[in-house]
Amino acid sequence: MGKITYKRLKGSQNMRQRLLLATLKSTPVLIEDIHADDTLPGLRPHEISLLRLFEKLTDDCLIEINETGTKLKYKPGIIVGGSHLVHDCGVSRAIGYFLEPLILLGLFARKTVVIILKGITNDSKDPSVDTFRSTTFPLLKRFGVPSEGLKLEIKSRGVSPHGGGEVHLTIPTVQHLTATMWTDEGMVKRIRGEAFTTRVSVQLGNEMIYAARGIFNRLLPDVYIASDYRKRSEAGNSSGYGISLVAETTSGCCISADTTVSYPRGDEEEDIEGEEKKELIPAADVGEKLASVLLEEIEKGGVVDSTHQGLLFLLCALCVNDVSKVRVGKLSPYGIETLREIRDFLDVQFVIKPDPSTGTVILKCWGSGMKNLSRKTA
Repeated sequence: MGKITYKRLKGSQNMRQRLLLATLKSTPVLIEDIHADDTLPGLRPHEISLLRLFEKLTDDCLIEINETGTKLKYKPGIIVGGSHLVHDCGVSRAIGYFLEPLILLGLFARKTVVIILKGITNDSKDPSVDTFRSTTFPLLKRFGVPSEGLKLEIKSRGVSPHGGGEVHLTIPTVQHLTATMWTDEGMVKRIRGEAFTTRVSVQLGNEMIYAARGIFNRLLPDVYIASDYRKRSEAGNSSGYGISLVAETTSGCCISADTTVSYPRGDEEEDIEGEEKKELIPAADVGEKLASVLLEEIEKGGVVDSTHQGLLFLLCALCVNDVSKVRVGKLSPYGIETLREIRDFLDVQFVIKPDPSTGTVILKCWGSGMKNLSRKTA
């Protein structure tokens, strides 16, 4: 066995994209100075958890972390996938943080991935599991991922700080991704969504729905926001509420936004006489604010919202050797960083052309020709 040549990287930025692309391209990486200047240097709990998740999905993976956690050696293994997998995502980041890389790895695995993920299903930092189901899955279908194989079930919800949520995810394998020409945003034809509550009054969910509908109904008639009120074991370990919304357009685009409100760490346990829990943002304000956020995303233009730009670029870059062309709104910081990592790992460069007439940006690239050579066919 020859000496392993590592791609040397520095810093903690884009850790998730770097590990994902390194795994897809079987590129060993050596990352130094991870959070080196922070008060608590080294890999964060969610980054270690992501590595452990990759370890479960692959065979012959090698992970070496130094004592301080500031240096990581990672040699990817073969993406195997498999059933009966279980992973605890912890509570430092939501399940949504893990879903994007997990889905992309699953598509190129040997066997269909069937996995149970435990942790936080909804928070204000990462996309919610609802958004993945309503918006991310339709996006994947644009690139040839079979809709009948994609499945995400929310068995229990969990919000910050103590989580307790559980989702069951099935990811089909593909031989390759299909290039797409996707520049027509279309017009918004309907609004869909879901409001949830965990361990709080169902009235809070109704208030969010009523407030959001109050804004949308002035603009279009087809608005439906479902309710999901969880109790007991299905409500996780913390109290909270939230709402996810998606605008569906005439050309099949899905533009999404979501948010969650929960008690900060420690507030739920406080029971001091004469003192009350810290008040959360009123539910009506949450619904109204998120409706405004979704309208802002629609106004930006593009075939996806700003949260999905990075995933869209990754899918285009991983396609067969053909041209993909997509339209997005103003490039998000996450989207820009993803483009840089795609260039460094896949050697794929996008042609970026602003469209002054609409304020959007058109991106075009030639796919890297990524194929699932190990996929088992029936």
